[in-house]
Amino acid sequence: MAFGVRMHRSSELFVAFLEISMCGIFGFVAQRERPATDVLAGLKHLEYRGYDSWGVAVARNGTAVLEKAVGSISDAITDLSDARASLGHTRWATHGGVTQANAHPHLDCGSRFALIHNGIVENYRELGSRLSREHRFLSQTDTEVLVHLLEEELEREGDLLPALLRVFREVQGLSAVAVLDALTEQIAVAKNGSP
Repeated sequence: MAFGVRMHRSSELFVAFLEISMCGIFGFVAQRERPATDVLAGLKHLEYRGYDSWGVAVARNGTAVLEKAVGSISDAITDLSDARASLGHTRWATHGGVTQANAHPHLDCGSRFALIHNGIVENYRELGSRLSREHRFLSQTDTEVLVHLLEEELEREGDLLPALLRVFREVQGLSAVAVLDALTEQIAVAKNGSP
């Protein structure tokens, strides 16, 4: 299998890469704070890729802060503050119903990492059974297991990009992910094929 992995830190918009590689995902890492509405504006251009629900994560004081809703991104009004790093997602439901809890991004237990996924994790049950401790699962999606696996990998070795690659090598199915590290204000992306 061919994998693509990239890390983004303190550059301007990386949407050109994400639009080519992933459906319904938009984000930025910037030198200075930008309005969270920049992510919403980007997602509005990608709404046709997913119109069941939407979500945005911003890095704020080392914590990933979320806003998620069911329905059209065109109707979105957000109270999220400006940030130097942010991710957004429009969802077309494949695993789990159309609910606010199932909208992406999904958080790790400490709210440091926000993960967005496009595709299907065919072996999500098997991957979930490998988790070494109890995790808070708040959705019924195949995606949420990935952020908890990443959380455990990072506890073993603290570098985001190699940890994401180790997790992603275990995923069966065509997928793409983007992960916001709210502590370092970095975003890592990976893909396997074209979901």
